[in-house]
Order: sequence, then structure tokens, then C-alpha cells
Amino acid sequence: RHSQLMCWWVTSPLRLYLFSTGPLAAGVTQTPRHVIKSTGQTVTLRCSPVSGHLSVSWYLQALNQGPQFLFEFYDQMPRAKGNVSDRFSVQQPSNSLSELTVKFSELTDSSLYLCASSLAQSCGVTSLLCRNLPASA
Repeated sequence: RHSQLMCWWVTSPLRLYLFSTGPLAAGVTQTPRHVIKSTGQTVTLRCSPVSGHLSVSWYLQALNQGPQFLFEFYDQMPRAKGNVSDRFSVQQPSNSLSELTVKFSELTDSSLYLCASSLAQSCGVTSLLCRNLPASA
């Protein structure tokens, strides 16, 4: 099952436009597909990762820019955070739901927001022994 990436770039002095993708071939689902809010409001985007995937990452992609890493969670625990404002936060109440919240939204937050999931990721800290465990059958 495939879906097209929705990219609309609109500027407005009073409105914030956030876009995410719908169901992807890999099975990740983001809701809502798009959000239009006034500046200063709180926005929450939801991601349902592929069943069995424990690693969930969030990215944003501004107009004419590459994706920017925001957050990674592994098994419901924060694992990494990019260079992102404290207005951005992620909650992962279960392995089947991740929520990205933007508080006090600004026009510069108008972007495409992306969620990705995977079974496991290699550890970024060389002082720790990390390995990907095999998926259970």
C-alpha cells in the first residue's frame, strides 16, 4: 500500500501549516495528515509505528531543506534528541503510539513532519556495548 507525500508550502501572517504523511508502504501511519493552526497554539501529531518496531524517530523537513532529526525513542524511552527547541516534545505512551507536540507554535514551525520506525538501531555511544537483537518469530 502506497501513499503520496503531501507537500504544500504556504505562508500566512496568522496561520501555521503542518503536514505529515499518511500510511506508508512500510506501515507507519501518521495522523492527522495536515494541520492548520493559528500561531501560539499547541499542535500534536501522532505516529503509529510498524507493529513490533521498538525504535521510533521524528524528523521535520522545512521548505527547500533536507530532513532534520528531532527525537528518537526506543522501547518507550527517550534515546536521542536533535538540536530542537524546548517547545517540541515527544511522548511515547506505548510501543504502538508516539506523539510529537509543538507548544506555542510559530510560523517557522511550518514544515513537513515525518515519523520512522525500525526494529532497532545501532547505539550512538561508543562506550556502550550495543547490538540489535533478532526479531522474535
